[in-house]
Amino acid sequence: MRPGGQRVLSRERIVLAAVTLVEREGEAALSMRAVAGELGVAVMSLYNHVPNKGALLSGIAQYVMAGLDLPDDENLDWKDRGRSLVHAFRGIAHEYPACMTIVTTHSVEFPVGMKAVERALAVADAAGFDGATSVRIMRALIAYALGAQLRELDMVKMLDYLPDAASSFAELDPVLYPHVTAYAKELTAHDPDSDFEFGLDLLISAIDGLPRR
Repeated sequence: MRPGGQRVLSRERIVLAAVTLVEREGEAALSMRAVAGELGVAVMSLYNHVPNKGALLSGIAQYVMAGLDLPDDENLDWKDRGRSLVHAFRGIAHEYPACMTIVTTHSVEFPVGMKAVERALAVADAAGFDGATSVRIMRALIAYALGAQLRELDMVKMLDYLPDAASSFAELDPVLYPHVTAYAKELTAHDPDSDFEFGLDLLISAIDGLPRR
């Protein structure tokens, strides 16, 4: 601590302030000046620890991924281990929904970004898949975990944009959109947990049908 109780500025404090800002106001609000305001310091003082906004974005991605909890039990069936991995991604995505869009678009330094990769490859290997297939399975599991969260956020935005979604769908021409109008009730229902589990079941079942080595 500095005299007067002021905390010493560090990269960790700056990144945490940026995470807090993004989760509260969205990525569009992120700037070096805004983070400095969050910390109550001069903006130039940030550059001693974070050289630019790009480095700040990478720091946010690393912070989020470092918090990914990946418990694993090698005695479990590979399908249960795979589900656990995807659920871990879903958990961190729910904790940091706004920051997850940054994770998907910015690099995460080694070795932080490799934890989930290693776990997914280990699960695929335990299931008996060869190297090339294991890599593809790893990519599919992680892509589903991230993609499902982005789709969920888009669904929330759509429903917010349509305050009376049922009336909006009712205005569509049933000749042009016969299936959309017929399934309007289902389309406007928002049950992200059930949707997530349904998609995960499909993915795991498809993986299980692949040839083993």
